[in-house]
Amino acid sequence: MMSEAHKHKKELILETANEMGVQKWSVAEIDQLRRKLIAAHGETGKTSNEYIAQVLQGAGWKLQMTEREEAEDRFEEEFKDILHFKTLQDAEVSLTRLDELVRRFRTHGEKAAVDRVLEIARLGKRRAEMISHNRKVEEKKRREKKEIAEWFRIWLETPDAFFDWLNVRKSSPEFKAAFGEIEEE
Repeated sequence: MMSEAHKHKKELILETANEMGVQKWSVAEIDQLRRKLIAAHGETGKTSNEYIAQVLQGAGWKLQMTEREEAEDRFEEEFKDILHFKTLQDAEVSLTRLDELVRRFRTHGEKAAVDRVLEIARLGKRRAEMISHNRKVEEKKRREKKEIAEWFRIWLETPDAFFDWLNVRKSSPEFKAAFGEIEEE
């Protein structure tokens, strides 16, 4: 059951929102609404921007998200579970998927989605680097993670040359000595 204070706060939010007459609520306008609530109702009016957004959305108001939030929302399925690098093969599959997404989003002018993919790749690189430096992880795994971090770095810096480079890298004697032959899927 909804508490009296909770119900009252919702009503205050909707009342104030109506007074403002905004058609599409951006982050800035939601913050403005939050400040108006505090100014008009003191302690009773205090609430978070997130709660205000929930109330407005629940009442059927249109919210205007940032480009990035919109991209994450629209392409959530694409981004889900994209980073895997338990093995070198997993890392190659992840980089292939990231590369496909970046190319597709660039073709369709989805700048925010491209930025999100690159951010995910940078996260992958950082995670691999962290594991490669972790003394608790066995030496063989650390070497693999160091290699994977390097793959992410090179893909981020020169995506167009990456897969050619990777094929040369995997066939190099140094690579084969360190990691053996990698099975192609």
